[in-house]
Amino acid sequence: MYKRKIISDIKKWEDSLIIKKRALVIKGLRQIGKTTIVKEYCKSKYENIVYINFMENTSIKKVFDGDLVVNDMIRDLSASLPNSKFIPNKTVIIFDELQECANARSAIKPFMIDGRFDIIATGSLIGLRGYNKKKSKGIPTGFEYNINMYPMDFEEYLWAKGIKEDVIEEIKKCFLSEKAISESLNNSFLKYFKEYLCVGGMPDAITTFLLTNDLNQVYDVQRNILEQYKDDFGKHLDDKENEIINNRELVKILEVYNSIPNQLSKENKKFQYSCINKGAKAREYRDAITWLEEFGLVKLCYNLSNPELPLEGNKIDDEFKIYVSDTGLFVAMLEKGTTNNILNGDLKIYKGAIFENVIADAFIKLGKNLYYYSKSSGLEVDFITRYNDKLTLIEVKATNGNSKSLKELLNNKEKYNIDSAIKLIDGNIGKNNKIYTIPLYMAYLID
Repeated sequence: MYKRKIISDIKKWEDSLIIKKRALVIKGLRQIGKTTIVKEYCKSKYENIVYINFMENTSIKKVFDGDLVVNDMIRDLSASLPNSKFIPNKTVIIFDELQECANARSAIKPFMIDGRFDIIATGSLIGLRGYNKKKSKGIPTGFEYNINMYPMDFEEYLWAKGIKEDVIEEIKKCFLSEKAISESLNNSFLKYFKEYLCVGGMPDAITTFLLTNDLNQVYDVQRNILEQYKDDFGKHLDDKENEIINNRELVKILEVYNSIPNQLSKENKKFQYSCINKGAKAREYRDAITWLEEFGLVKLCYNLSNPELPLEGNKIDDEFKIYVSDTGLFVAMLEKGTTNNILNGDLKIYKGAIFENVIADAFIKLGKNLYYYSKSSGLEVDFITRYNDKLTLIEVKATNGNSKSLKELLNNKEKYNIDSAIKLIDGNIGKNNKIYTIPLYMAYLID
């Protein structure tokens, strides 16, 4: 099992007397390792584990259709799971694919009030509003501690490769001290980063690459994951929790999904409905975009009316870019052979799209919302974020070239009041006036 950062979030739940009174609910895309990490954690912490997968064991849902009395549920669960043991204060109940059983989620409240058993739940479609149309007994507000889990970030990829911790720490020290990295070390990490651009953070893709070094096999794994995701597009459960597909919704979601590579290929990467088809309107596709974001495959990056804090209060709701939440999957959405272009450094205009997406990817995995700033005058900053509690401009460059927009905002102090900017490049650390230049692979450190 790979070392994952989410363990620190799980330990926060474990160590807090207040939070521990709630069920731990881990949300995220399919196949990012939620079940694996939960099972391994529970093996080390609990004498007894009761595991329920509501997608595989659909018949067990009926246990939660009656009155949600804990003793009655334990009786019925133990009858349905002959090898299970419910020993008070020594047992964790794992609800896997929780979104498939609305009343199991409702049962969290009485279990938490009862207090004899811990509950850890996972779900890949929990965030989809209206996914499960069954009239449930209510969402247990105040009885869940929710964590979002993402595909593996660049540092987790380095751990998986077996890069020594002291080497990774040296990179962090250079970032914090703003000192250049040794050429050999920087070149090694730039090479690892180009691998990561191709492989991404899906555990199966990383395992395939580490075992084979074959990017064609990695591509096949990624394409298979994307096809499985597409099988979920437009999917819902009816009021009896039977799977249904909204075909009208499915078509719209696929059209948005298929347009993403073209949307990001433009010099102005703002999402345009006309790239889907001529005459397309926002009202036709906005729900499909929301579906993909709630599903977890994409993240919207909003333009700001003003580059100032709070960022969320200045976003323009109908001006946004769309980035894929794992760059390995984004590269797999392109044609086979793109990985060769990345490794050889012979991408042209599309290099900007891939580099921007991987920075967005890093921010997503840091739990950040995404914002940018663009004006019709041509002034544009790729990302704006809060870093060290200051508004910070972020620019993504293939080379250490001109930064006209950054300079304009930084030098116009009276109008913008900004004095922090980071430029990410395919190079080394440097400082020029107020612009801090760092290698692309350091994006995960802008926390």
